[in-house]
Amino acid sequence: MPISSPSFLRTLCNLRWVAIIGQAVAVLVATELMHIPLPVAPLWGGIGLLAAFNVYATWRSHRLAPDSAGVAFLHMLVDVAVLAWLVGWSGGITNPFSPMFLLLIAVAALALPLRWVLATAAASLVGYALMAVFGRPLPAFHGNAFNLHLWGMAVNFLLSVGVVLYFSTRLVAALRQRERELAVLRERFARNEGIVALATHAAAVAHELNTPLATMTLLSEEIAEQCDDEAIREDATTLRELVDICRDRVRELAASAEMGRNTGADLERVIHRWQLVRPTIELQREGELPPRLRVDPSIGHLLQALLNNAADASQQAGSTRVELRLRCDGGELIGEVRDEGDGFQDTLRFQSDTLFRSTKPDGMGVGLALSHATVERLGGSLTLQTASPRGVRVRFRLPLRGTKDFP
Repeated sequence: MPISSPSFLRTLCNLRWVAIIGQAVAVLVATELMHIPLPVAPLWGGIGLLAAFNVYATWRSHRLAPDSAGVAFLHMLVDVAVLAWLVGWSGGITNPFSPMFLLLIAVAALALPLRWVLATAAASLVGYALMAVFGRPLPAFHGNAFNLHLWGMAVNFLLSVGVVLYFSTRLVAALRQRERELAVLRERFARNEGIVALATHAAAVAHELNTPLATMTLLSEEIAEQCDDEAIREDATTLRELVDICRDRVRELAASAEMGRNTGADLERVIHRWQLVRPTIELQREGELPPRLRVDPSIGHLLQALLNNAADASQQAGSTRVELRLRCDGGELIGEVRDEGDGFQDTLRFQSDTLFRSTKPDGMGVGLALSHATVERLGGSLTLQTASPRGVRVRFRLPLRGTKDFP
């Protein structure tokens, strides 16, 4: 249970309320039922002071930012001082609750750094010494003092077991949660390393492709101008459009490598270019987008990856149909891509911890890895669901705050 988490101070406040109630009950039982002549004024004064401090501590732990370990030590110091005060006025070192100082040290050891644990131990030693030297012995009263001491020790033992058990289980749960978080971060780091390496190679390839693409553009223009066959001219025009798309991709790679430059992506243009590249796919669209919406370029890449996966899945099942639904609602882009493929495969269900794996014979799994990286970076969500009668629905929600032309 790390001190950086405000849950520690809240837990400490809750335990302090239990201690306050227990102290009040102990004073009432000792004075009213057992008729032990205790100095009630200093005892109730100490309990009231601790209750007032805990009201402030509870308010602070729920409304302010997480405190440092030094602040938590001050909380422990108040507990040590009040315990020394109460025990000192009710028997001193002979009080069966005097070993409660060990419980405070144990609580500090379970949650605080070493130096603050040592400081808590030193404060407890000082409090115990002052209580032993200046503590007020219990006055004589009618009853068996030894039996009372034994009962007090038993209650003290039960309280110590309960508190240590509670903090130990909380600490173990916190450590397990930390291990799970670290495992997720390691998986994410490994995937991002692969993506960075891929981006580095892509940038190098982009420079190498620039010259061949320029040559292909010139050749397609010459073929379109010199050829008399209308069909060949149309094919040459289509070829030039495809080359232009490739050149746009190369420019996007170069632009994304420049720090601080983000031109934004037009989703309508992204969809149009995808249809040009996959002319055999029948795309069924639903929903409308704002006319001037420009989003993070990675959203465009995500949409293309999902469309390509859906198109490949449909084609493998003998279909050419893909459904796409896009809309903006509440500052979010909400989308759904559905294919008419064979559905999920047992070997891979869109696992987020899988880097560059693909179920397609000629696939590299790049689209899968980029999709998850994009969703995680933008703080969105992506879910899969089996469609009826066949196929898969991929639903995603991505925040649009901060994108161009969107409030």
